Amino acid sequence: MSNIFRLLFLFVVCVPAQAAPAIIPAPPQLAATAYLLLDAKTGKVLVEQNSEQRLPPASLTKIMTSYVAAKELALGTISLDDEIEVSVRAWRMEGSRMFILEGTKVRLEDLIRGIIIQSGNDASVAVAEHISGSEDVFADVMNQYAFQLGMTATNYVNSSGLPDENHFTTANDLARLSVALISEFPEHYAIYKERTFTYGAPGEEPKRQFNRNSLLFRDSTVDGIKTGHTDAAGYCLVASSVRGDMRLISVVLGASSEEARARESQKLLTYGFRYFETAQLYRAGEKLKQVRVWGGQHSSIQLGLRDDLFLTIPRGSRQGLKASINLDNEIYAPITEGDELGTLVVSMADGEEIILPLEGLNSVQESGLFGRVIDSVLLFFLKLSGGDPLEFES
Repeated sequence: MSNIFRLLFLFVVCVPAQAAPAIIPAPPQLAATAYLLLDAKTGKVLVEQNSEQRLPPASLTKIMTSYVAAKELALGTISLDDEIEVSVRAWRMEGSRMFILEGTKVRLEDLIRGIIIQSGNDASVAVAEHISGSEDVFADVMNQYAFQLGMTATNYVNSSGLPDENHFTTANDLARLSVALISEFPEHYAIYKERTFTYGAPGEEPKRQFNRNSLLFRDSTVDGIKTGHTDAAGYCLVASSVRGDMRLISVVLGASSEEARARESQKLLTYGFRYFETAQLYRAGEKLKQVRVWGGQHSSIQLGLRDDLFLTIPRGSRQGLKASINLDNEIYAPITEGDELGTLVVSMADGEEIILPLEGLNSVQESGLFGRVIDSVLLFFLKLSGGDPLEFES
């Protein structure tokens, strides 16, 4: 860790008067109904426009369809080797298709690729029926998972994204779902970057189809996620890209064409990577401060954070960060590991503050009566002399 961040543990670091602030231009204005750019690691929204507006998601619905499948696979209720018999309803689905045939059996693994890569409405219904018995019941499962993820402005009525006035979501909810998909199921998510998939029903010539996400072919840092289009929804794209330690997720809804949705998504990603970075300041369990404990079997305790601390900051602004630690006047035993004993405050150059609880990294049991009496006397005279009851001398 750099010396500057070690100093941050002890006192506020002031920005030198001559330090120039990071230059961040206004975000791009896109030709789309709604859009959003998010740092997947920190959850920081960098750009948004109408991100809470309820809109038809079209085939972006299939992100949730595949998420449910990944959940069920993790639970062991289904297997990639499952042979699924195609129903008449799945076979007759209109729109984008994987071209499965009624009465034939298809491995679940192939159907999942048909959903993700080929955006197959027929594959989506087949998987929904396999998991829940019917698409209606599956839609209820989708909504329950949406609720768990905090997607408060989303409602699903089908697994494919075909238009329905009660089938809607928001750019914000789609970003939330995408973060969950990537973080919870990285092996499943890896399918989203596959550019082609070949499938042929029994007795038919295999068809090679290309992923509809054209950014996969233009930008090597893009590894997903999903396109969508209906007349009501317009052209939509949720994209994700990784450069270095930073992953960005862009959501573009209601663009005018396939080219426009790709172009506008690229604008968001370029802006985010050019002007921002994901910075790790502290590690989970790292000692940030050691303080005096009174009345304990040990005379001190180490303080730190429960989780890694990542922040999205303007590039070149690390020197402008300020951090301070706020603690109680005295800390007494007993203390259990994980007890909150103070706060860490990190201030950004723009005035934004991040406040996190500081926890005890170890436990301290209460001492016997004699030890507590001795500490009480010491503390009395320390206060009398104007000393710091938190100061610790090793």
